[in-house]
Amino acid sequence: MSAFLRSTVSLVSLLPWLAGAPCAQAQEAGESWQFGAVLDVATTSRPLALGGRDQGLQLGHSDLSASGPLGRHLQARLTGVLATHEGRLETELEEAWVESRTLPGGLSLRAGRFASQIGYLNAQHPHADDFVERPLLYRAFLGGHWNDDGLRLNLTLPTSLYWVVGAEVMRGKRLVAEADPEVRGAGAFTLSTKLGGDWDRANSWQLGLSYLKSRRLAAQAHEEEEAEGEAHDPAHEHEHAAQYGGRHLWLADATWKWAPEGNNRDQQLRVTVEAARVTGLTPQAGNGPRHAAESLAVVWRFHPHWELGSRLDQLRVQAPHDGEFHSGQLREQALMLAWKPSHLQTVRLQASRQRDAVEIEGAARRAVALQYILAFGAHGAHAF
Repeated sequence: MSAFLRSTVSLVSLLPWLAGAPCAQAQEAGESWQFGAVLDVATTSRPLALGGRDQGLQLGHSDLSASGPLGRHLQARLTGVLATHEGRLETELEEAWVESRTLPGGLSLRAGRFASQIGYLNAQHPHADDFVERPLLYRAFLGGHWNDDGLRLNLTLPTSLYWVVGAEVMRGKRLVAEADPEVRGAGAFTLSTKLGGDWDRANSWQLGLSYLKSRRLAAQAHEEEEAEGEAHDPAHEHEHAAQYGGRHLWLADATWKWAPEGNNRDQQLRVTVEAARVTGLTPQAGNGPRHAAESLAVVWRFHPHWELGSRLDQLRVQAPHDGEFHSGQLREQALMLAWKPSHLQTVRLQASRQRDAVEIEGAARRAVALQYILAFGAHGAHAF
């Protein structure tokens, strides 16, 4: 066991006692700390371009977590992650945050390390996704799952619909593979809003709009590599780094869910559409050259223990070369079948195809993945 993992386990086990009397008061009120773990194991016939999984048998986004109250006014969460990358077992402190519980007026404040809430999927742990890999827009623009150090302020509005607006100030170093040393302090800022509700008992919906401003440009590191004669292969970069970035990123998402009589346990149809645009690719580029990506995912739960899903992605980028921009693109199709004997287990078989690749290396014409997910103890509720 690595020193990092030993430290994480020790800290997880000590957190309730470190909270002292406030935690004891919370336990007397019927609240207590909860501990959980998730095992994500998969085997793939070959890796996908811009993906985060290796070929063969590997450990995916597996974690060990603890969450609970720090008295009446605060709650906390700590999550350590283990995953395989390029044949090595990597460990990471993914979450370590404290959040308010009793601010007035629908406000909540979070500080520490956490996943940004931009987009539909980013705030969700990858092992809770419906597919083995995330859509191309997340892998290309956010490194798959962007978590960083910072502050978040959310406001839930007092309306009949669910409506929340939020702002985040982040360091931004975990978004860019090689941070600009001249950028000090906060490197990324986000604004987001989500609006949702029910049409009737069977139909529900949610709309989201997010904006990210980055003071660091991932493309700068790529240009420096090319100027020095080093080949840039985005298919083999670390998962937690934007492989195509810019100053401004806009994301829009829309989700519709249908379940007969509202009984989503037996049957449910989920449809999600997402789109992203990135501008300000380099300091000299202005708003002309841009990256763009879209995703459409449909998942049908046709039996309490079975789901069938399909996803279509397309990515268009402008890669800088010697002061000019070369157009690149990639299309991806995925078809998955998942068996869920309980809410703690998932066996997923997925076939993927990447085609029309231009200026993007490592595209897999066909790839098959078999994934097994097993959860232990407490785990957070899934988002809408």
